[in-house]
Amino acid sequence: MSEPTRRTDALSSPAPVLSVSPVVLPAPDRAVDLEMRVSAPVTGDDLPVVLLSHGQGYSNHLSSLNGYAPLANYWAAHGFVVIQPTHLSSRSLSLDPATPGAPLHWRSRAEDMKRILDQLDAVEAAVPQLRGRLDRGRVAVAGHSMGGHTASLLLGARLTDPDDGAEVNLSEPRIKAGVLLAAPGRGGDALDESVAESLPFLLTTDFSEMATPALVVAGDKDDSAHLTGNGPNWHADPYSLAPGPKTLLTLFGGEHGLGGVAGYDVAETTDESPGRVAAVQRLTWAYLRTELYPGDSAWKSACDALTSGPDPFGRVESK
Repeated sequence: MSEPTRRTDALSSPAPVLSVSPVVLPAPDRAVDLEMRVSAPVTGDDLPVVLLSHGQGYSNHLSSLNGYAPLANYWAAHGFVVIQPTHLSSRSLSLDPATPGAPLHWRSRAEDMKRILDQLDAVEAAVPQLRGRLDRGRVAVAGHSMGGHTASLLLGARLTDPDDGAEVNLSEPRIKAGVLLAAPGRGGDALDESVAESLPFLLTTDFSEMATPALVVAGDKDDSAHLTGNGPNWHADPYSLAPGPKTLLTLFGGEHGLGGVAGYDVAETTDESPGRVAAVQRLTWAYLRTELYPGDSAWKSACDALTSGPDPFGRVESK
């Protein structure tokens, strides 16, 4: 791996972005082949990789490789290769509801990310402009909502498989850092009774062994009443209940869409705020930059900007 660059001037000088989709990995053991979007700056080498897991909103295509452009474009313009799979839970696939793992395919989602890491050679071959440009020792995962659950499993969270009672460990050592955006919190009595019945895998979520460094992003108005009675603090559980090193970014006024990270001008965003999205873009990028390149000043600079001025977008705490 090359030595980290400590300059963060790329923040003010975004690069043009190359985005290719669908990139397809054959997957004979999966209901359909794995399709993904790959976005990267057109220039630069030794590029770190972010695996981005989509959420499970009610729109047809945001929950697929076609969503999350505000994050994917920003991260790619500032030096990351962003890989966005379409998980089996995506409405865009219109799979039979009787498909094994339905409706949310929690295990397959995490396995999608492992499959991508196993087949980075194939990804590079499908996008020749990337060949030889990936830094495979610097890999992160990010996910929003249900995608945050997927990311948490890869970072070390555990659960009990409701089908066979076995403890599930899907942690991925190749992933060095993560970002959890409005991710689900703990299970047990924190869940609404109907959710516990319909999505029993959420009942046993355990963050006590999620040891990989992670930034947890939670909106202080994201009550997710259809899932829990614990209010917005539920989305901070991956920070509160996991061992360090962890960082919590609480967004003032943020609801589940965190200002609109799932897409530009989408109807399902209830708290649309370009300023909030800009804060999430910069802070998530800066966190990953500094975690993957220890000593880089990006995170400190971004935090200083967040808290400056009379109307900060949020607060940051770490352990």
